[in-house]
Amino acid sequence: MRRADEFASAIRKGRRAGRPTLVAHYSDRGDPSDPPRVGFVVSKAVGGAVVRNRVKRRLRDLMRHRLHALPRGSLLVVRANPQAASARSDQLAAELDVALDRLVGGRAPGRRPDPRAATDGQA
Repeated sequence: MRRADEFASAIRKGRRAGRPTLVAHYSDRGDPSDPPRVGFVVSKAVGGAVVRNRVKRRLRDLMRHRLHALPRGSLLVVRANPQAASARSDQLAAELDVALDRLVGGRAPGRRPDPRAATDGQA
């Protein structure tokens, strides 16, 4: 995603899920014939240019493996918080999975099913 109106649409009209290291804004109001689009916002509050680019590359790589979980035509903006600069990749992945789970529903890729959520058919 590169156009300002797409970012604005996802942020203003979409839903939001916040985590300590990132905030995800999701909108499914795009054209259903288009593939899902993802944009990243990493402000100077996260760090200098080297740190910001490193965070952006890590988030982009994590989203690459989760892109198929997004419906066609959806818009997703991932905004990094300052804590993302010092977070480990597995922590970023876990928080991204939680945010996507809240916004899109279903099980995000890379997550194991919660054994407490399994039911054996008894009430």
